[in-house]
Amino acid sequence: MQKEHDRDRHPAEAVRFDRVTKRFGDHTVLDGLDLTVGRGERVTLIGPSGSGKTTILRLLMTLERVTEGVIHVAGEPFSHMPRPGSGPGSGPGSGPGSGAGGLVPASERYLADRRRGIGMVFQHFNLFPHMSVLENVVEAPVHVLKEDREEAAVRARALLGMVGLADKVDARPTRLSGGQQQRVAIARALAMRPEILLLDEVTSALDPELVAEVLDVLRDIARDTDITLLCVTHEMGFARDVSDRILMFDQGRVVESGRADELLDAPGHERTRAFLSAVR
Repeated sequence: MQKEHDRDRHPAEAVRFDRVTKRFGDHTVLDGLDLTVGRGERVTLIGPSGSGKTTILRLLMTLERVTEGVIHVAGEPFSHMPRPGSGPGSGPGSGPGSGAGGLVPASERYLADRRRGIGMVFQHFNLFPHMSVLENVVEAPVHVLKEDREEAAVRARALLGMVGLADKVDARPTRLSGGQQQRVAIARALAMRPEILLLDEVTSALDPELVAEVLDVLRDIARDTDITLLCVTHEMGFARDVSDRILMFDQGRVVESGRADELLDAPGHERTRAFLSAVR
C-alpha cells in the first residue's frame, strides 16, 4: 500500500536525483544534486567539460554508482532498493552504504530490471562491425527483451526507415558514414522501447557536414514521440529547438535553470553568459 501511495505522490515523475553526490577519490563531480525531470519532458544539460553533465547520464545507465543520495526513476528507487524485510515505500538514505530509511544499494539484478526502460546514445556508435545494420538493431530486443526475432526485425525496419536508412538494412556499419552510423545507433536505442532516452554529445564525433542529419532525426523524435529526453550537447541551436528546459552546470552544481529561450537569450548568471559566449 505504501508503494502505491509513493507513486501517486509523483505521478508525472520520470527521474529524480535526491541530494546525489558522486566522487572519484577526492574529486567531487556531482555535489548534492537535486533534479527532477517530468515524464515526457525534454531537458538539456550544458556546461564546460568536467562539470558533471555526462556523469548524470552514466549514473542513470548504471555505468557508475552514486556516492551519496538516491536516484528515483518513475517514482521508484533506482540507485537503491528496499532493504530485505523493509517496506517498499521507504524513504531515501543518506548514502549508498548506510541503508538509512530502509534502502540499501541496488543489486545488479535489481538495476538490470529497472534500466530496461532507459536508452542511451553515446558519442561513439559502438555498432557490431560483423553484423548488418538490421542485425545491430534487432539483437538487443531479442536477447534482452525476449522479443520474437521476426517481429523485432519488422519493427527494426520501421525504425531504420524513420531515421532515413531503409535502404541500408543489409549494409555493414563500416560501409556507412559517421552520420549514418549514429542514426543506426539511435534506431538501436529506440528498438528497446525506452521511456527515457539519454543523449551524450551524440554529434561530437561527427564531421561538421554530418551533424545536421543526426540532429534532424533527434528533432523528429522530440516532436513525434512522448519519450523523456535528457541530453548533453554543445549544439545550442539544437538545445533551443528540442528543450523544455536547459540546466547550466558548473563544478558539479546547477548554476542556472530555465526555459530554453529565456536561458539562451537572456542568461542571468555570469558563468552561463561566459559559457554561451565561448560555444557560439
